[in-house]
Amino acid sequence: MRILLATDAWTPQINGVVRTLRNTIDQLVRFGHEVEVISPDGFRTVPLPTYPEIRLALSPDREVRRRFDAFDPEAIHIATEGPIGLATRRVCLARGLRFTTAYHTRFPEYISARTGLPPGLIYPLVRWFHGAADAVMVGTPALRDELARRGFRHLRDWSRGVDVDLFRPATRAESPWPRPVFLFTGRVAVEKNLDAFLSLDLPGTKVVVGDGPAHAALARRHPSVVFAGMHTGESLVHQYRQADVFVFPSLTDTFGLVMLEAMACGVPVAAFPVSGPIDVVTSPAAGVLDHDLRAACLRALELDRDAVRRHAERFSWETCSRQFESNLVAARCGPVRERGDRTDSPEPP
Repeated sequence: MRILLATDAWTPQINGVVRTLRNTIDQLVRFGHEVEVISPDGFRTVPLPTYPEIRLALSPDREVRRRFDAFDPEAIHIATEGPIGLATRRVCLARGLRFTTAYHTRFPEYISARTGLPPGLIYPLVRWFHGAADAVMVGTPALRDELARRGFRHLRDWSRGVDVDLFRPATRAESPWPRPVFLFTGRVAVEKNLDAFLSLDLPGTKVVVGDGPAHAALARRHPSVVFAGMHTGESLVHQYRQADVFVFPSLTDTFGLVMLEAMACGVPVAAFPVSGPIDVVTSPAAGVLDHDLRAACLRALELDRDAVRRHAERFSWETCSRQFESNLVAARCGPVRERGDRTDSPEPP
């Protein structure tokens, strides 16, 4: 099957969306499909305000139409709600083509964290974007139920995986810092709720791996915290192996791939009991979920690292890519489904 995937998030960005797409594409190719990616590569771009690593394509419609004509897709998936996603949506609606989307990012909450605007003002736009899709893929059952309550329809499960060959336990790495080591990896930004972790009274050392716009302010407020910078590949694996507990303070992530990476290295998770963690840390042997994050961190120290690893082994990229494959719809299998809520309009309300 010829699958066209449109995304505004792509390499060299380092985030969960890009890792998910690249691993899924690798599996789809292994299954025998042909995948064409429309990404910001090859377009004139500008940086996304407050997230300059993301480049927004300028006036992509003509090139998107050309790529459609050249590839003639049999299935179409729109991964993101940015300019490329919008242009692809317009082409599909103009040509009567069916497509799927995915809800990777809580943009209403992210925008609220940066601007103070209530998320309720943003959700109608996001619901409009996804409303024309034949299937909206979501990472967890908890997120699916939440979006259903907000009026989203045609929701389908699409879980996530972890590379258990790369992210694997080994003899506990020597730590250059006093133990226990409490680790966070990811984007250092306001939506990650890092103050909730870094302000905790914990023994040992707090370590943050990653970078982002909140780095300087957090480093000033928390001078005892180790900010270890960006790491990828085996270097990132080494950072996980040094840790005693992985702390995930986010309240807005739709999944949290970093939790799987940590658990695959045998590192237990401490997190709040919210969407994302409640669907990833589903066994008390893998981590501790508590509204008291400090209590969760201290209790996670007692967990068996071998049991944590066994929990992570349940999440494979092959399984979740088969989910993705089954959620796709044929682009030309009859007329686009009738919808009564005007969500098939090419322009936002």
